[in-house]
Amino acid sequence: MVQGTTSLETVWVDVPEAALAAYEAALSSTCATVGFFRDPKTGDWRVEGVKAAGSRETELTAALALAAAVSGVSVPAQRTPVAAGGWLARTYASFPEQLIGRRFVVRGTHLREPAVPGRITLTLDAGLAFGSGEHGSTRGCLRGLERVAYRRPRRILDLGTGSGILAMAAARLLHRRVLGSDIEPWCVRVAEQNAALNRLGRLARFRLANGWRQPAIRAGGPYDLVFANILARPLCLMARSLGAHLAPSGTAILSGLLQNQAPAVIAAHRRGGLVLEAYIQEGPWTTIILRRPGQVGRSPPAVQ
Repeated sequence: MVQGTTSLETVWVDVPEAALAAYEAALSSTCATVGFFRDPKTGDWRVEGVKAAGSRETELTAALALAAAVSGVSVPAQRTPVAAGGWLARTYASFPEQLIGRRFVVRGTHLREPAVPGRITLTLDAGLAFGSGEHGSTRGCLRGLERVAYRRPRRILDLGTGSGILAMAAARLLHRRVLGSDIEPWCVRVAEQNAALNRLGRLARFRLANGWRQPAIRAGGPYDLVFANILARPLCLMARSLGAHLAPSGTAILSGLLQNQAPAVIAAHRRGGLVLEAYIQEGPWTTIILRRPGQVGRSPPAVQ
């Protein structure tokens, strides 16, 4: 977590909607907290993140270059200093308790009121706001998990785990061991801290890995449930590998894509042998649920 005495800066870009997902992911990879909002006059989106001034510059440059290459939109990053105390207060104010779907509630460690009864509580540090549940793609994945939980999947993988929130949610809801992986060492450390904070013991474990390229990830399959909340392009590139490592009747919950990107992602996974089961919309973000054909158990409950 960024400490209150650290010199902080805000980094932001203004991009069209087609580039929003790529630049949000770029800033999320290096900033402690990221937000975005739409300019009603221009239709463009401002994506901004807060980080320690001067920190992780090489990673930020590489992430922004990747976002430009993926989206085809190259824009300069703007910066401004921000008071640490003011940032922390703003972060707390922007991270209230969040009710997601019918089963989950996400709370920051700064909240002192009793948790909502009858829901699974996931506690996260508001200072590490990426993957904290306020993002439409995270919310869509949690709603998707509720939809497929009746299948009681046993082998579960969360690719690009970030804060670990999806892995933790699956472990708590299904009482299964879940493996989370991420290409960023910082994300793996944060996910491990969050799992300890939520007293998940050995139910949620995390590994530094570059997706399906890691032998240990492939060896853990075939998986009954795979989350991948990343970006449209890498989702398309990994479609064949996902199909190869998903068990018969296994489910994939994919997000991190805008509505106009969903058809390409669905088409790539259909070529990999998967079929579309449902999609969930949360603001501009789309979550899709795919299944590998095979014998399936009883019908799912009605979705509200």
